[in-house]
Amino acid sequence: MTQADLFETWRKGFGQIVHSNETIERVRALASAAASGEEALYRILIAADRLASAAMWTVVHMTYAQRVDLSGAPLPADAFKTTPEGHTGGSLNMVPAFVGYLAAAALSAKTRAWLMGQGHSVAAIEAVNTLTGDVSPAQQGRYDRSEEGLSRLAADFYSYAIAADGAAAVPLGSHAGPNTAGAISEWGYLGFAEVQYAHMPLPGESLVAFLSDGAFEEQRGSDWTPRWWRAEDSGFAIPVMILNGRRIEERAQIAQQGGAEWLADHLRLNGFDPFAIDGHDPAAFAWAILEAERRLERFIADPARGYPAPIPYVIAESVKGFGFPGAGTNAAHNLPLEGNPAFDDAARREFNEGAAALFVPPDEIRQAVETLAVHDAQRRPLESHHLLALRHPQAPTLPEPQWDRPSDPPDCAMHALDRWFVRLVDRNTALRVRVGNPDELRSNHMGATLERLRHRVNVPEPGVADAADGAVITALNEEAVAGAALGKKAGLNLIVSYEAFAMKMLSGLRQEIVFARRQREIGHEPGWISVPLIVTSHTWENSKNEQSHQDPTAGEALLGEMSDTARVLFPVDANSAVAALQSLYEGRGQVACLIVSKRDMPHRLDGEAALRAVETGAAHIEGTAADADVQFVAIGAYQLEEALKAAGRLVDAGLRPLVTMLIEPGRFRSPRDPIEQSFTAEDAALAELFPSNMPRVIATHTRPEPMLGLLRRLDGGPSATVAHGYISRGGTLDVAGMLFANRSTWAHLVESSTRLLNRPRDQFLSAAECAAIDGRGDPHDLLSPSAKRKTA
Repeated sequence: MTQADLFETWRKGFGQIVHSNETIERVRALASAAASGEEALYRILIAADRLASAAMWTVVHMTYAQRVDLSGAPLPADAFKTTPEGHTGGSLNMVPAFVGYLAAAALSAKTRAWLMGQGHSVAAIEAVNTLTGDVSPAQQGRYDRSEEGLSRLAADFYSYAIAADGAAAVPLGSHAGPNTAGAISEWGYLGFAEVQYAHMPLPGESLVAFLSDGAFEEQRGSDWTPRWWRAEDSGFAIPVMILNGRRIEERAQIAQQGGAEWLADHLRLNGFDPFAIDGHDPAAFAWAILEAERRLERFIADPARGYPAPIPYVIAESVKGFGFPGAGTNAAHNLPLEGNPAFDDAARREFNEGAAALFVPPDEIRQAVETLAVHDAQRRPLESHHLLALRHPQAPTLPEPQWDRPSDPPDCAMHALDRWFVRLVDRNTALRVRVGNPDELRSNHMGATLERLRHRVNVPEPGVADAADGAVITALNEEAVAGAALGKKAGLNLIVSYEAFAMKMLSGLRQEIVFARRQREIGHEPGWISVPLIVTSHTWENSKNEQSHQDPTAGEALLGEMSDTARVLFPVDANSAVAALQSLYEGRGQVACLIVSKRDMPHRLDGEAALRAVETGAAHIEGTAADADVQFVAIGAYQLEEALKAAGRLVDAGLRPLVTMLIEPGRFRSPRDPIEQSFTAEDAALAELFPSNMPRVIATHTRPEPMLGLLRRLDGGPSATVAHGYISRGGTLDVAGMLFANRSTWAHLVESSTRLLNRPRDQFLSAAECAAIDGRGDPHDLLSPSAKRKTA
């Protein structure tokens, strides 16, 4: 065909895809400047129309059908699923977007990174990948564009198939997963892609972030990209919102506020450079991606540029469920037809008529794929192999810790971490750094880190630790600042928070943990350097505030995840804190929570002992296991100090206590699968640290019940094991008051040990001390346990 014929063929559209006058003019302008020539451009856009229509046809079959018919014939009743599922509307809207992304790559000979924040629209990605053949290793040989391969794809979608070991029996899920070629997260928690994408690409890279209007309502911080993006240390970040106007049950807030025009005004106020496109047309998406990059290139080339940068923002106006019956209704979210085609004649006719409007003959699909799949000729990777999906930065050079000596004055573990982290940053200048900080980095005793890295701001304030190129992402929004560290998987990352407020980060943390763990399960080890979350100003030392500031739930929740991927550590002094942080930066694909005191604490382990404790997960501090009468197990810095006081009182009475600090409880749990089993302690190692048939008193930073459940291998039952910890009591108190209110003082530990040993408590505690723990006396009588017990 001539160039004019090619243009006319594309201009006419295909099936449900119609090109607006605005898109036609934009494409004409693009064609006139295309390096590959106008003919090649129109061939690519013609192919994109056909691939998009075929993928939409595949999506509706994935929702409703158990098989496909590549002749295009209507499907009979027995070809349909008895229980259809699909998130169909969002998937239909994502098809033109993703195909447009592929077309932009073919037009520019450049593979960009991609992410899709609406992970439930995975059918769009799987359909396009299957048609193009760019599938994951687990899907190869199972899904392809043959009738058999597409039928298997449709049948597997929401098949709920389960293997004998409890794993999913098909490499296909309801959301993006590790078997979705090119996926980097499940994105099941809406809103977190929005606070991460700006931090993801490195200079020279380009990322297309597909976002949803529903997720716009989820997280504060989605409109802060211009606040954080810098040309000097970031690649192109191109947000593309699919504005279909609907959530599950009603219109999206943007639609209620005024639609695309209202959104554009809002985005301009926040520093974006928004423009709208036709969200039904793959050509419009291809043009938008290339146009966004041109605008960023112009900004970078301007020697007078300043921040915030006007980040191009693509608003893709669409109708939810476009291209199929039910479009534009609430029902389009999942099942757009009013009935089930397996049982309802009218619904079956409606499905077949709707599918016929999307049908593309197999030869045309093949030709379209051949036109778009020119990776070898263009010497570029497949879209499934984009840079974000393959992140594996160089291993950091870890500085030798400057260990405190046991004879040194008490020190702050946070200060020790601060000193070591600055040295880590200085040793690894090739690794980009992000520190997520809700507000109080200096208050949390990481002042050296703040001075070295600085708050990232558009206009620095004189005399303040600010800089336009600062690496500390600071905002009073825990989700947004955690997203800065979690999103940037190409370097060194750290999150620092009050313990109580780390609760707000849990969904974002869990999103990373779950995806990384599922990658491990299929043998695809995540390559990014592990991300530590340091929680300080914690439950026991934030006693000066009310109970909103006293909450150990973050660590407890993370202990519920698989311990090989979600690590939770309770260092007890400066040396063990540094040893713990160092071990995390040696790891890959882990999210770890360090619960660290910011008050000066005594040194309980020298450097060698601290390293050994982190490696094994626990260490004896006082006493010997061979002849002990009772064991105190301390989980947390304040808990260790109380355990040592309690042990001292027992020694005064002639007993032989053993005090053990447990720094990583997850190493001693009952493993739940082979991967976790390889991480947890074997029975012999556990028995060496926690002798069987020994009475045990556990003092834990957390609530006692979840810790008892976790440490079932140590628990000899109520007659042999007692646990003390946070029992949800607090208020404006001091540390001693918090310990007393939660029945976790040394005296409470002593009383529990006497019960386990079947000894009268008044042999170990004075009458005043007994009265205090009974709630009848003065709590201050427990402040000097080092004095020998006084007889009543």
